Amino acid sequence: MKLISEEAWEDVIGYKPAHPITYPTPPGFDLADVSMWTKGHPFDFYKQLREEAPVAWFDVPEAQGFWAVTRYEDIKQVELHPEIFSSQMGGINMAYGKPNERHPRLHSATLNTLISMDRPQHIDLRMQHRDFFTPQYVESLRERVRGEVTRLLDNVEKNGPKTDFVKHFSTRLPLFTLCEMMGIPERDRAKVVRWMYYLEQAAALFSQRTKGGIPPYLFIMRFMWNIRQMFKYGEKALNGRRANPQDDLMTKIAQATIGDEQLRQEFLDGAWLLIIFAGNDTTRNSLSGTMRLLTEFPDQRQRVLDDPSLIPQMAQEAVRMTSPVIHMRRTVTQDTELNGQKMVRGEKVIMWYGSANRDPAVFEDPDRFDVTRANATDHMAFGFGPHVCLGQRIAAMQIEEAYKQILERFPNIKWTGKQDISMNNFVHAINGLEVDIRG
Repeated sequence: MKLISEEAWEDVIGYKPAHPITYPTPPGFDLADVSMWTKGHPFDFYKQLREEAPVAWFDVPEAQGFWAVTRYEDIKQVELHPEIFSSQMGGINMAYGKPNERHPRLHSATLNTLISMDRPQHIDLRMQHRDFFTPQYVESLRERVRGEVTRLLDNVEKNGPKTDFVKHFSTRLPLFTLCEMMGIPERDRAKVVRWMYYLEQAAALFSQRTKGGIPPYLFIMRFMWNIRQMFKYGEKALNGRRANPQDDLMTKIAQATIGDEQLRQEFLDGAWLLIIFAGNDTTRNSLSGTMRLLTEFPDQRQRVLDDPSLIPQMAQEAVRMTSPVIHMRRTVTQDTELNGQKMVRGEKVIMWYGSANRDPAVFEDPDRFDVTRANATDHMAFGFGPHVCLGQRIAAMQIEEAYKQILERFPNIKWTGKQDISMNNFVHAINGLEVDIRG
């Protein structure tokens, strides 16, 4: 199979839409400016967009402008029609930048990966991984996750009463689960945490460059060294599984094929990047986001304390409210129209999941955390349609097992109000969240 990076259409810097703009874009927040995202999702602005400009045009100085889609039903239409709105022809993230400013291997890996494929290759490759995402497999992991939750909460208590929940818990649990699935030995797991940190900082690094700033030299050197080590480790591990198969997800990925061909190294790089980033990030930030919500909505915390059987429902509602994945991008492959806005081939469409998950047309009183919400599972936090996240059951299971023990052991635990959110508009990356286990 040809590389996606060889066939995807390049962003056209400074591109303007071919057809007149139907809905004037309201001022107040630039979705493309990562420096504006350090307080999290702009829910008030999402609301304004849904009401006034559900398909709104945004210019991007150093990349291609895009149509921002914010209503639930419109996003659903984009997700369900990959033949019109392609993942493969332009990548799923807006932050690709100018060709001469990219990290060549990192850029290649962001495109040559399962999440950036269209049918039929996407379905074929996805099916080859399915054994590690079935309900049966999730249950086989549950006991190990439960034991790790206990160990981590011992450490939280040891470092308390006030401690960083991200550092001591929400970073570590998904890392443990992912590494158990992948067969990554314990001695190497701290490296994965470090690599994830540098990947998340890439958006801030790019932003500084585009605004004419100069990122700190030492940080750039560390960034480049860590990315190099990440790919070197992944290449060795995946090629090792080809020679010596084991009963783990890494072996499934290493031995996957497209057509009759084993994956080229560029696709192995992409698989490794997706594992490191997506496999950790959504669960980590959902765990932290749930802690915030239980603090902000004490009545809902009490409902769960009174009836722990609500925890699985609470987990889904927390994911809806947190929306750890902020956006996904698609490329228009043929002239089309969405909610009255005409688009042409090559234009970019970006779906804003945090807005869809607060759409009052679908979720009554959408800004309220309601652990008994009947349709909480209708959220789009894990995408929708062909590209819905393979790991959503794994993520939900971890949140359930975590909060069963957290609320039983520390029923008064609360977020203190201190948090650190990364400069990132691709994932809602909570880098720090202080909690007090005494309440």
